[in-house]
Amino acid sequence: MKILICIGSLRAASFSKKLAQAAEALVPAGTSVEIVDGRDLPLYDQDLDGDEKPQAVQTLHDQVSGADGLVFITPEFNYGIPGSLKNLIDWASRPAFNSPLKNRPSMVITVSLAPTGGARAHVQLSSVLSGTLTPVFTAPSFVVGGVHEKFGEDGELTDAQTKARLERSLEAFAAWAKKNPA
Repeated sequence: MKILICIGSLRAASFSKKLAQAAEALVPAGTSVEIVDGRDLPLYDQDLDGDEKPQAVQTLHDQVSGADGLVFITPEFNYGIPGSLKNLIDWASRPAFNSPLKNRPSMVITVSLAPTGGARAHVQLSSVLSGTLTPVFTAPSFVVGGVHEKFGEDGELTDAQTKARLERSLEAFAAWAKKNPA
């Protein structure tokens, strides 16, 4: 199984990236992971969305098409998802109703310094994905509140409860994705 983790933060030391790296180490045996952040994508522009797409967009399409499942890990910015992640989804969602996202199993994880864990971004991202015909693993909803307290100075996930929950959730997601292939 191959999982593509799409992170919603461009910051080099972001908590989304740290959690993605922790997830990479916790996926079930036989699962490979690739992490993308969309930093090389141009802003979505329908004028660029023809038969010949920008190379970064074609690479993204190939990555999504080659994945058995998608995991989105994102912070909440101003009660919603970051623009870079929305841009990534906009590019991956073309052509409409027949994109690489269509029927691709996905899971949403949001993070926040606040105790709410990015719950509003979680709902918003799930809604955006439903508009792209991307099924979202709904049980359990995964939010990480107080994310800044979950990692050591070396960037490793140190919170045992978050680590155990992440491992269980990835295992359950992988099983669900295998039963619901794109």
